Amino acid sequence: MQTIYDWAALIIFAGLIPLFLQRSAQDNPPDKLWHYLPPTIGCAVANYLGNHDQGPIAIAILVTVLIYIFKILKPSLKG
Repeated sequence: MQTIYDWAALIIFAGLIPLFLQRSAQDNPPDKLWHYLPPTIGCAVANYLGNHDQGPIAIAILVTVLIYIFKILKPSLKG
């Protein structure tokens, strides 16, 4: 955990975990397991690129991951 990319990818991934666990416990989950694959791979790739001096690309991927999460997975931000 040395760079901002490590922390950003970890925070996004840590947000996906409870979302997946909460939804998988439902009787009829609104999404499938494979819906979580693109953002997790995106976090890993962005972290790798950010740690190898490709900061702008890493930031673009992290922003894309966040857009995917809010457009496709549609988490509820209400209490």
